[in-house]
Amino acid sequence: MSLTDQINNDLKAAMLAKDTGKLEALRAIKSALLLLKTSPEGQSEASELKALQKMVKQRKETAEIYITQNRKDLADTELAQAAVIEQYLPKQMSEEELKAILQEIITRVGASSPAEMGKVMGVATKELSGKAEGSVISKIVRELLSTQ
Repeated sequence: MSLTDQINNDLKAAMLAKDTGKLEALRAIKSALLLLKTSPEGQSEASELKALQKMVKQRKETAEIYITQNRKDLADTELAQAAVIEQYLPKQMSEEELKAILQEIITRVGASSPAEMGKVMGVATKELSGKAEGSVISKIVRELLSTQ
């Protein structure tokens, strides 16, 4: 079942259950997928993952802003939507798993100093797309390169 079909089925279920929070998040996902269909990039599994990750990141950042402005009600809504969207993303890798894979990438690329972080990040972001956030990857790469 494609992601679009899964979202459509879940939309129907959320409508029947009258779950407005989930409904909003699912409608946002459906909208993003429809935009991908008409984009020059096209709709592929990688582009779908990228769009979902972007949506989760945007909602978490918005929630942080709301929290700093003492608007917990709005922050809760954003975090709830982020949680719904995350259900359609692959399971995120643990830090230990990331460290092992990133260490292997560092040796494969031949990077030995923090100045060569760009080389490592280019390969790592492609290989770990959808499996870990870019900021987490960056942090671990920086740590690994500074200890070498």
